[in-house]
Amino acid sequence: MKKWSMVFALMLGIFLLVGCGQKKYTPQAINEDVDVCVICNMQVKDDAFATQIVTKDGKSLKFDDIGCMNEWKQKNGEDHIGMDYVRDYNDKEWIQFNTATYVYDSSFRTPMAYGVISFKDKKSAEDFVHDQGAGQILSANELSNHSWQQSKDKMDMHMHMEEGMDGDMHEDMNMDHNGH
Repeated sequence: MKKWSMVFALMLGIFLLVGCGQKKYTPQAINEDVDVCVICNMQVKDDAFATQIVTKDGKSLKFDDIGCMNEWKQKNGEDHIGMDYVRDYNDKEWIQFNTATYVYDSSFRTPMAYGVISFKDKKSAEDFVHDQGAGQILSANELSNHSWQQSKDKMDMHMHMEEGMDGDMHEDMNMDHNGH
């Protein structure tokens, strides 16, 4: 009995040491008054398209579109990333990039016209594709091979509309066909 107690105590000690040594990276709240995309310098809206990288030194980098976050990764590599986050399209909950499921279609309106939308699970992504009648479902791993081209038509329309519209109209530009 004493032998098992020592084994249990040793295992508990190792578990506590390992758990304490891991650094936890958490996403920061979006502040629409001051947060701008690290890549395109556009306002980061507190919406389903916001993404974020927390660096290993704790710095939070915010992006208005997952395509901008991808561009930052391409330019800077991933060695200094502690964790990267996307938002669930339906409830805006922060989710880890690698655990999300993505849907792409060039017709989807996103802030910088990359057309990639994130979901916390595959079922939500499948439901979205079914409702929209369009879209290709991708895992985070498959997204790494994505072409990341902006839809020129959507980008031109976004830039033109933003020049002469107030914030409410700008927000309408980021909605899908069902008003989400």
